[in-house]
Amino acid sequence: MSDYLDRLQSYLVSRQQSAVVESLTADASVREYFRIDWNGEKAIACVYPEPFDPAEQTYLDVTKLFLASWLPVAAIIDFDGDFGVIVQEDLGDRILREVMLETHDDDIRFRLLDEAISLIARIQTATGTAFEMNSIASRLKFDTEKLLWELNFFKTHYFGTFLKRPLTPDQDTQISAEFLELAAELETCTSVLCHRDFHAANLMLDSRDRMRIIDHQDARIGSPTYDLVSLLLDRITEPPSPEWLAQKRRSFLDVRRKLGLPKIDEDEFAYEFRLQTIQRCLKAAGTFSFQSVNRGKTYFVPFIKPMFRIVLRAIQNVDRFPVLREILKGQIDE
Repeated sequence: MSDYLDRLQSYLVSRQQSAVVESLTADASVREYFRIDWNGEKAIACVYPEPFDPAEQTYLDVTKLFLASWLPVAAIIDFDGDFGVIVQEDLGDRILREVMLETHDDDIRFRLLDEAISLIARIQTATGTAFEMNSIASRLKFDTEKLLWELNFFKTHYFGTFLKRPLTPDQDTQISAEFLELAAELETCTSVLCHRDFHAANLMLDSRDRMRIIDHQDARIGSPTYDLVSLLLDRITEPPSPEWLAQKRRSFLDVRRKLGLPKIDEDEFAYEFRLQTIQRCLKAAGTFSFQSVNRGKTYFVPFIKPMFRIVLRAIQNVDRFPVLREILKGQIDE
Protein backbone atom coordinates (compact mmCIF):
# COMPACT_ATOMS: atom_id res chain seq x y z
CA MET A 1 0.00 0.00 0.00
CA SER A 2 2.90 2.38 0.71
CA ASP A 3 3.90 2.49 -2.98
CA TYR A 4 0.30 3.15 -4.03
CA LEU A 5 -0.07 5.96 -1.51
CA ASP A 6 3.32 7.48 -2.35
CA ARG A 7 2.47 7.58 -6.06
CA LEU A 8 -0.96 9.06 -5.38
CA GLN A 9 0.44 11.80 -3.15
CA SER A 10 3.13 12.65 -5.71
CA TYR A 11 0.45 12.81 -8.40
CA LEU A 12 -1.75 15.10 -6.26
CA VAL A 13 1.18 17.43 -5.63
CA SER A 14 1.82 17.56 -9.39
CA ARG A 15 -1.83 18.61 -9.90
CA GLN A 16 -1.65 21.15 -7.05
CA GLN A 17 -4.25 19.26 -5.03
CA SER A 18 -4.32 18.39 -1.33
CA ALA A 19 -2.29 15.28 -0.54
CA VAL A 20 -4.64 14.35 2.33
CA VAL A 21 -6.39 11.09 1.41
CA GLU A 22 -8.76 8.54 2.93
CA SER A 23 -8.01 4.92 2.16
CA LEU A 24 -10.99 2.84 0.99
CA THR A 25 -11.29 -0.94 1.06
CA ALA A 26 -11.02 -2.68 -2.30
CA ASP A 27 -12.86 -6.01 -2.57
CA ALA A 28 -11.02 -8.58 -4.68
CA SER A 29 -9.04 -5.96 -6.56
CA VAL A 30 -5.30 -5.45 -7.06
CA ARG A 31 -6.06 -1.73 -7.30
CA GLU A 32 -6.23 0.61 -4.33
CA TYR A 33 -8.93 3.25 -3.88
CA PHE A 34 -8.75 6.53 -1.99
CA ARG A 35 -11.16 9.40 -1.35
CA ILE A 36 -9.47 12.70 -2.08
CA ASP A 37 -10.19 16.43 -2.22
CA TRP A 38 -10.34 17.73 -5.78
CA ASN A 39 -10.94 21.43 -6.39
CA GLY A 40 -13.08 21.69 -3.27
CA GLU A 41 -15.12 18.57 -4.00
CA LYS A 42 -14.71 14.91 -3.07
CA ALA A 43 -13.47 12.46 -5.70
CA ILE A 44 -12.22 8.89 -5.85
CA ALA A 45 -8.66 8.07 -6.89
CA CYS A 46 -7.96 4.59 -8.22
CA VAL A 47 -4.27 3.68 -8.10
CA TYR A 48 -3.07 0.82 -10.28
CA PRO A 49 -0.18 -1.52 -9.41
CA GLU A 50 1.97 0.05 -12.12
CA PRO A 51 1.93 2.79 -14.78
CA PHE A 52 -0.35 2.33 -17.80
CA ASP A 53 -0.77 3.51 -21.38
CA PRO A 54 -3.99 5.57 -21.45
CA ALA A 55 -4.71 4.46 -25.02
CA GLU A 56 -4.83 0.82 -23.92
CA GLN A 57 -6.28 1.33 -20.43
CA THR A 58 -9.44 -0.74 -20.25
CA TYR A 59 -11.19 1.26 -17.50
CA LEU A 60 -10.81 4.49 -19.46
CA ASP A 61 -11.91 2.80 -22.68
CA VAL A 62 -14.98 1.02 -21.26
CA THR A 63 -16.03 4.10 -19.27
CA LYS A 64 -16.04 6.07 -22.52
CA LEU A 65 -18.14 3.35 -24.15
CA PHE A 66 -20.62 3.14 -21.26
CA LEU A 67 -21.04 6.91 -21.02
CA ALA A 68 -21.60 7.10 -24.79
CA SER A 69 -24.31 4.46 -24.32
CA TRP A 70 -25.97 6.38 -21.46
CA LEU A 71 -25.02 3.74 -18.92
CA PRO A 72 -24.66 5.03 -15.33
CA VAL A 73 -20.95 4.90 -14.53
CA ALA A 74 -18.78 7.42 -12.73
CA ALA A 75 -17.39 10.23 -14.87
CA ILE A 76 -13.62 10.43 -15.31
CA ILE A 77 -12.19 13.64 -13.86
CA ASP A 78 -8.48 13.18 -14.59
CA PHE A 79 -5.85 10.50 -15.10
CA ASP A 80 -2.10 10.08 -15.34
CA GLY A 81 -0.63 6.94 -16.84
CA ASP A 82 2.86 7.57 -15.50
CA PHE A 83 1.61 7.63 -11.91
CA GLY A 84 -0.95 4.88 -12.61
CA VAL A 85 -3.81 7.03 -11.29
CA ILE A 86 -7.39 7.60 -12.43
CA VAL A 87 -9.56 10.18 -10.64
CA GLN A 88 -13.30 9.75 -10.97
CA GLU A 89 -16.62 10.97 -9.67
CA ASP A 90 -17.33 10.06 -6.04
CA LEU A 91 -20.45 7.87 -5.95
CA GLY A 92 -20.51 7.65 -2.16
CA ASP A 93 -20.36 4.53 -0.01
CA ARG A 94 -23.68 2.75 -0.54
CA ILE A 95 -22.89 -0.61 -2.10
CA LEU A 96 -26.05 -2.29 -3.41
CA ARG A 97 -25.19 -5.61 -1.76
CA GLU A 98 -24.99 -3.95 1.67
CA VAL A 99 -28.19 -1.98 1.12
CA MET A 100 -30.10 -5.13 0.18
CA LEU A 101 -28.70 -7.07 3.15
CA GLU A 102 -29.56 -4.31 5.60
CA THR A 103 -33.11 -3.50 4.50
CA HIS A 104 -36.03 -5.43 5.93
CA ASP A 105 -38.41 -4.21 3.24
CA ASP A 106 -38.95 -6.94 0.64
CA ASP A 107 -40.51 -4.44 -1.78
CA ILE A 108 -37.31 -2.38 -1.77
CA ARG A 109 -35.14 -5.46 -2.36
CA PHE A 110 -37.35 -6.66 -5.22
CA ARG A 111 -37.34 -3.21 -6.82
CA LEU A 112 -33.57 -2.87 -6.59
CA LEU A 113 -32.98 -6.34 -8.01
CA ASP A 114 -35.34 -5.67 -10.92
CA GLU A 115 -33.52 -2.40 -11.61
CA ALA A 116 -30.20 -4.22 -11.66
CA ILE A 117 -31.63 -6.83 -14.06
CA SER A 118 -32.77 -4.01 -16.34
CA LEU A 119 -29.23 -2.59 -16.31
CA ILE A 120 -27.91 -5.88 -17.71
CA ALA A 121 -30.25 -5.58 -20.67
CA ARG A 122 -29.22 -1.94 -21.16
CA ILE A 123 -25.56 -3.00 -21.26
CA GLN A 124 -26.45 -5.50 -23.98
CA THR A 125 -28.04 -2.72 -26.06
CA ALA A 126 -24.58 -1.11 -26.18
CA THR A 127 -23.12 -4.05 -28.14
CA GLY A 128 -23.35 -2.28 -31.50
CA THR A 129 -21.83 0.89 -30.09
CA ALA A 130 -18.91 -1.11 -28.71
CA PHE A 131 -18.06 -2.33 -32.21
CA GLU A 132 -18.65 1.08 -33.80
CA MET A 133 -16.24 2.68 -31.33
CA ASN A 134 -13.77 -0.20 -31.71
CA SER A 135 -13.81 -0.43 -27.93
CA ILE A 136 -11.37 -2.82 -26.29
CA ALA A 137 -14.48 -4.61 -24.99
CA SER A 138 -15.54 -5.41 -28.57
CA ARG A 139 -12.17 -7.02 -29.26
CA LEU A 140 -12.40 -9.37 -26.29
CA LYS A 141 -14.82 -12.25 -25.92
CA PHE A 142 -15.64 -15.23 -23.81
CA ASP A 143 -14.13 -17.66 -26.27
CA THR A 144 -13.14 -21.23 -25.48
CA GLU A 145 -9.68 -20.16 -24.38
CA LYS A 146 -10.93 -17.57 -21.88
CA LEU A 147 -13.72 -19.71 -20.47
CA LEU A 148 -11.37 -22.67 -20.15
CA TRP A 149 -8.76 -20.51 -18.43
CA GLU A 150 -11.34 -19.56 -15.79
CA LEU A 151 -12.37 -23.18 -15.27
CA ASN A 152 -8.74 -24.23 -14.91
CA PHE A 153 -8.21 -21.35 -12.48
CA PHE A 154 -10.91 -22.94 -10.33
CA LYS A 155 -9.30 -26.37 -10.61
CA THR A 156 -5.86 -25.04 -9.65
CA HIS A 157 -6.86 -22.79 -6.79
CA TYR A 158 -9.68 -24.74 -5.19
CA PHE A 159 -8.04 -28.16 -5.18
CA GLY A 160 -4.41 -27.06 -5.07
CA THR A 161 -4.24 -23.69 -3.30
CA PHE A 162 -7.26 -23.96 -1.00
CA LEU A 163 -7.59 -27.69 -0.23
CA LYS A 164 -3.95 -28.50 -0.93
CA ARG A 165 -5.19 -31.78 -2.43
CA PRO A 166 -4.81 -31.66 -6.21
CA LEU A 167 -6.93 -33.99 -8.32
CA THR A 168 -5.50 -37.36 -9.29
CA PRO A 169 -4.09 -37.58 -12.84
CA ASP A 170 -7.15 -39.56 -13.98
CA GLN A 171 -9.59 -37.10 -12.41
CA ASP A 172 -7.67 -34.19 -13.89
CA THR A 173 -7.79 -35.66 -17.40
CA GLN A 174 -11.50 -36.46 -17.18
CA ILE A 175 -12.60 -33.16 -15.70
CA SER A 176 -10.43 -31.25 -18.18
CA ALA A 177 -12.26 -32.95 -21.04
CA GLU A 178 -15.61 -31.89 -19.56
CA PHE A 179 -14.36 -28.34 -19.05
CA LEU A 180 -13.30 -28.15 -22.69
CA GLU A 181 -16.70 -29.42 -23.82
CA LEU A 182 -18.47 -26.83 -21.67
CA ALA A 183 -16.24 -23.92 -22.75
CA ALA A 184 -16.52 -24.78 -26.45
CA GLU A 185 -20.32 -24.87 -26.28
CA LEU A 186 -20.54 -21.59 -24.37
CA GLU A 187 -18.32 -19.88 -26.95
CA THR A 188 -21.09 -20.43 -29.51
CA CYS A 189 -23.37 -18.29 -27.31
CA THR A 190 -21.20 -15.14 -27.29
CA SER A 191 -23.18 -12.34 -28.91
CA VAL A 192 -23.61 -9.37 -26.56
CA LEU A 193 -21.64 -6.92 -24.43
CA CYS A 194 -21.19 -8.15 -20.87
CA HIS A 195 -19.96 -6.34 -17.78
CA ARG A 196 -18.23 -9.62 -16.77
CA ASP A 197 -18.43 -9.08 -12.99
CA PHE A 198 -21.99 -7.83 -12.60
CA HIS A 199 -23.15 -8.47 -9.04
CA ALA A 200 -24.52 -6.47 -6.14
CA ALA A 201 -21.06 -5.60 -4.80
CA ASN A 202 -20.28 -3.88 -8.10
CA LEU A 203 -23.38 -1.69 -8.09
CA MET A 204 -23.85 1.43 -5.98
CA LEU A 205 -26.62 3.83 -5.04
CA ASP A 206 -25.48 7.44 -5.28
CA SER A 207 -26.67 10.41 -3.21
CA ARG A 208 -29.80 10.67 -5.39
CA ASP A 209 -30.57 6.93 -5.07
CA ARG A 210 -29.59 6.29 -8.68
CA MET A 211 -28.07 2.89 -9.36
CA ARG A 212 -24.54 3.17 -10.71
CA ILE A 213 -22.21 0.57 -12.25
CA ILE A 214 -18.61 0.14 -11.06
CA ASP A 215 -15.69 -2.19 -11.87
CA HIS A 216 -16.66 -2.42 -15.54
CA GLN A 217 -13.12 -2.44 -16.95
CA ASP A 218 -13.26 -6.14 -17.88
CA ALA A 219 -16.30 -5.83 -20.17
CA ARG A 220 -16.26 -8.13 -23.19
CA ILE A 221 -18.52 -9.98 -25.60
CA GLY A 222 -20.25 -13.00 -24.09
CA SER A 223 -23.47 -14.89 -23.58
CA PRO A 224 -26.73 -12.99 -22.89
CA THR A 225 -26.93 -15.12 -19.72
CA TYR A 226 -23.49 -14.27 -18.30
CA ASP A 227 -24.22 -11.14 -16.26
CA LEU A 228 -27.61 -12.46 -15.15
CA VAL A 229 -25.99 -15.60 -13.72
CA SER A 230 -23.47 -13.40 -11.94
CA LEU A 231 -26.12 -11.10 -10.46
CA LEU A 232 -28.51 -13.82 -9.30
CA LEU A 233 -26.03 -16.44 -8.09
CA ASP A 234 -22.83 -14.72 -6.95
CA ARG A 235 -21.97 -14.70 -3.22
CA ILE A 236 -25.04 -16.39 -1.82
CA THR A 237 -25.27 -18.87 1.03
CA GLU A 238 -28.57 -20.52 0.03
CA PRO A 239 -29.39 -21.44 -3.58
CA PRO A 240 -32.60 -19.72 -4.74
CA SER A 241 -35.55 -21.83 -5.79
CA PRO A 242 -35.85 -22.95 -9.42
CA GLU A 243 -39.18 -21.11 -9.61
CA TRP A 244 -37.61 -17.83 -8.50
CA LEU A 245 -34.80 -18.18 -11.04
CA ALA A 246 -37.29 -18.94 -13.81
CA GLN A 247 -39.27 -15.82 -12.93
CA LYS A 248 -36.14 -13.65 -13.01
CA ARG A 249 -35.12 -15.12 -16.38
CA ARG A 250 -38.55 -14.29 -17.79
CA SER A 251 -38.36 -10.78 -16.35
CA PHE A 252 -34.97 -10.27 -18.00
CA LEU A 253 -36.18 -11.54 -21.37
CA ASP A 254 -39.15 -9.19 -21.12
CA VAL A 255 -36.88 -6.19 -20.49
CA ARG A 256 -34.71 -7.20 -23.47
CA ARG A 257 -37.77 -7.37 -25.68
CA LYS A 258 -38.99 -3.92 -24.55
CA LEU A 259 -35.56 -2.48 -25.36
CA GLY A 260 -35.75 -3.88 -28.89
CA LEU A 261 -33.20 -6.64 -28.50
CA PRO A 262 -33.71 -9.87 -30.47
CA LYS A 263 -36.17 -12.34 -28.99
CA ILE A 264 -34.68 -15.40 -27.27
CA ASP A 265 -36.68 -18.58 -26.76
CA GLU A 266 -37.34 -19.06 -23.03
CA ASP A 267 -36.39 -22.76 -22.97
CA GLU A 268 -33.20 -22.18 -24.95
CA PHE A 269 -32.30 -19.32 -22.64
CA ALA A 270 -32.89 -21.51 -19.56
CA TYR A 271 -30.58 -24.21 -20.94
CA GLU A 272 -27.87 -21.69 -21.79
CA PHE A 273 -28.33 -20.09 -18.35
CA ARG A 274 -27.64 -23.46 -16.71
CA LEU A 275 -24.51 -24.06 -18.76
CA GLN A 276 -23.28 -20.57 -17.90
CA THR A 277 -24.15 -21.21 -14.25
CA ILE A 278 -21.78 -24.16 -14.17
CA GLN A 279 -18.94 -22.16 -15.67
CA ARG A 280 -19.51 -18.86 -13.86
CA CYS A 281 -20.05 -20.36 -10.40
CA LEU A 282 -16.95 -22.53 -10.68
CA LYS A 283 -15.01 -19.46 -11.77
CA ALA A 284 -16.33 -17.65 -8.66
CA ALA A 285 -15.35 -20.57 -6.41
CA GLY A 286 -11.84 -20.40 -7.85
CA THR A 287 -11.64 -16.68 -7.13
CA PHE A 288 -12.92 -17.17 -3.58
CA SER A 289 -10.31 -19.90 -3.02
CA PHE A 290 -7.45 -17.80 -4.40
CA GLN A 291 -8.45 -14.64 -2.50
CA SER A 292 -8.92 -16.44 0.81
CA VAL A 293 -5.49 -18.08 0.75
CA ASN A 294 -3.28 -15.66 -1.18
CA ARG A 295 -4.78 -12.38 0.02
CA GLY A 296 -6.20 -13.35 3.40
CA LYS A 297 -9.79 -12.55 2.39
CA THR A 298 -11.31 -15.47 4.26
CA TYR A 299 -14.78 -13.89 4.23
CA PHE A 300 -15.12 -15.47 0.77
CA VAL A 301 -14.90 -19.04 2.13
CA PRO A 302 -18.58 -19.42 3.19
CA PHE A 303 -19.65 -18.84 -0.42
CA ILE A 304 -17.68 -21.74 -1.92
CA LYS A 305 -19.89 -24.72 -1.09
CA PRO A 306 -23.12 -22.89 -1.97
CA MET A 307 -21.57 -22.36 -5.40
CA PHE A 308 -21.05 -26.13 -5.65
CA ARG A 309 -24.70 -26.78 -4.73
CA ILE A 310 -25.83 -24.39 -7.43
CA VAL A 311 -23.52 -26.02 -9.98
CA LEU A 312 -24.74 -29.50 -9.04
CA ARG A 313 -28.35 -28.49 -9.58
CA ALA A 314 -27.48 -27.03 -12.97
CA ILE A 315 -25.58 -30.22 -13.92
CA GLN A 316 -28.58 -32.32 -12.94
CA ASN A 317 -30.87 -30.14 -15.06
CA VAL A 318 -28.73 -30.45 -18.19
CA ASP A 319 -27.90 -34.11 -17.40
CA ARG A 320 -24.24 -33.85 -18.42
CA PHE A 321 -20.70 -33.70 -16.96
CA PRO A 322 -20.78 -36.85 -14.77
CA VAL A 323 -17.17 -36.56 -13.59
CA LEU A 324 -17.61 -33.01 -12.38
CA ARG A 325 -20.85 -34.06 -10.69
CA GLU A 326 -19.19 -36.80 -8.66
CA ILE A 327 -16.21 -34.66 -7.68
CA LEU A 328 -18.41 -31.80 -6.44
CA LYS A 329 -20.69 -34.20 -4.57
CA GLY A 330 -17.62 -35.43 -2.72
CA GLN A 331 -16.69 -31.88 -1.77
CA ILE A 332 -20.14 -31.04 -0.44
CA ASP A 333 -20.30 -34.25 1.60
CA GLU A 334 -16.96 -33.59 3.33
